[in-house]
Amino acid sequence: MELIVDTFAGYTRLTLNRQAVRNALNTALLAQIVDVLAQLAADPACRAVVITGANGNFAAGADIAEIETKTAAQAARDPRKAHWAAIRAFPKPLIAAVEGFALGGGFELALMADMMVLGPTAKLGLPETNLGLIPGAGGGQRLLALAGRARASRMILTGEVIDAETALSWGIAAYTSATPLAEGEAIAARLAKRAPLALMAAKRALIASEASLAFEAERAGFEALLDSQDKTEGIRAFQDKRKPVFKGE
Repeated sequence: MELIVDTFAGYTRLTLNRQAVRNALNTALLAQIVDVLAQLAADPACRAVVITGANGNFAAGADIAEIETKTAAQAARDPRKAHWAAIRAFPKPLIAAVEGFALGGGFELALMADMMVLGPTAKLGLPETNLGLIPGAGGGQRLLALAGRARASRMILTGEVIDAETALSWGIAAYTSATPLAEGEAIAARLAKRAPLALMAAKRALIASEASLAFEAERAGFEALLDSQDKTEGIRAFQDKRKPVFKGE
């Protein structure tokens, strides 16, 4: 199974389980996450959700195989846009427990959580410019809101990957822990005992603050770049394990 669902008293744990590709997020896996979250949103026994990755990684990014041949026209009709929106709109507290890589789409997923708990091996980044692209699921905008323009520009423009302590000091993560999954589940268990209507109302208000972010502009830029020769070169270089030669075409 690509998504493992475990139910506990008051909360549910979702585990991304595409271990051969470090839990890279393809469209099918995102759809599974959305389907499960829809069920949990309607289940009064579930008051919080923890999302994590199997085998020491959260999610190493989007599935490159899907992006390689995708055009701007296809991206405009991409079901992933609705999947991302549904994940962020999940009404109950969502906690990301992160070990290992959370890059690109994987980091964007973690940024959609209400709280991030990072382990000592966590590596976070939005390295899409290395592929001739930019973040496509709102990650740049959410990073900007959390870390500020200078730090967001530093990460996105250079593709820099940061560690857990840096993410905590920059206000990206809520917690660091030697055992992030255990800590994330402990937080979820505490939240499950709090007033559920109040938690959902608080989350709605926090999400509403994102209305001022330039999500549409970021997405439009991502879609347009899918037709560029630089995107083709960036992905080929990644697959060939060499440095890309970008020409601005």
